[in-house]
Amino acid sequence: MPRKLKNRELIRKTDEEFKDSPKTPLILILDNIRSLNNIGSVFRTSDAFLIQKIYLCGITATPPHKDIQKTALGATQTVDWTYVKDTLELVKGLQQQGVKVMSIEQAEHSISLKDFYPKQNQPYALVLGHEVKGVQQEVVDQSDGVIEIPQLGTKHSLNISVTTGICVWDFMSKTQGI
Repeated sequence: MPRKLKNRELIRKTDEEFKDSPKTPLILILDNIRSLNNIGSVFRTSDAFLIQKIYLCGITATPPHKDIQKTALGATQTVDWTYVKDTLELVKGLQQQGVKVMSIEQAEHSISLKDFYPKQNQPYALVLGHEVKGVQQEVVDQSDGVIEIPQLGTKHSLNISVTTGICVWDFMSKTQGI
């Protein structure tokens, strides 16, 4: 029977080791996220997978905030992040730097997540939208593509923290073979 590892047995990076580690060529853009707990959860997932950077846009709150910290568990200290007021301008700027920007949204002509294969050595940014309204239409229009997570139930809606985990895991498994 496998024995569960204790925290002291886990090989964890220090904050400095994390900052010095090579990062996954993936940027997350949070477009008008209202839930502080969701923001913290995205930070925590980003720490787990060495995400390059998080951009917090529009009404998305920024650290330090107790409700972000509650779910981030210190990841706001390790993951690089920046606040940018205008998501559309950020997307345009990243595209000019050669970053492929993909909105995570339900849209016409979207690519199913299972059919999306990131190109090696190509930096990507994933845009995750407001919990009710989704990614702004103008940002969807500007994106290089739209990825949709197939869903079979009646709601056709996932929490942004769950969506982030699914998309980051998929990206990592396809680019890093984990």
